[in-house]
Amino acid sequence: MGSFIEVNDTLLITTEQGFPSAILNLERHLLDPIGIDKVEGRVFQFAHKGGARLFHLEPVRVFLVHKVGGKWLHWGKAVIISQTISQVNDADGYWIVGEWETNGLYKIIEIYESDYQKLVTKRESPRGCSYWD
Repeated sequence: MGSFIEVNDTLLITTEQGFPSAILNLERHLLDPIGIDKVEGRVFQFAHKGGARLFHLEPVRVFLVHKVGGKWLHWGKAVIISQTISQVNDADGYWIVGEWETNGLYKIIEIYESDYQKLVTKRESPRGCSYWD
């Protein structure tokens, strides 16, 4: 018997999981590019990322992707500064066998310019998952 741990180079999260959509707002970014100064040095939290995952740790970057309505929107690069893998429990506190989630902290180290963001999103998202499909 073994265990399944996925290794990720992409932090793909929804707003509910901790993507800072109040700061990284696409409509605003398209009108007036959001610079790294808006997030530099800030620590963000992600939570309830399904599955047991290991992300590359700082100083190695991960790609920061906002999952919006099932679609991928690439925003830039981040570094993971901590992560935990925990069992998922039911309402009574019992482990749902085989269910895990990953939580952690990250810093954003690069925000893509909007033209590049659109290109990367189209080219690097799985088929049918690009925000601009």
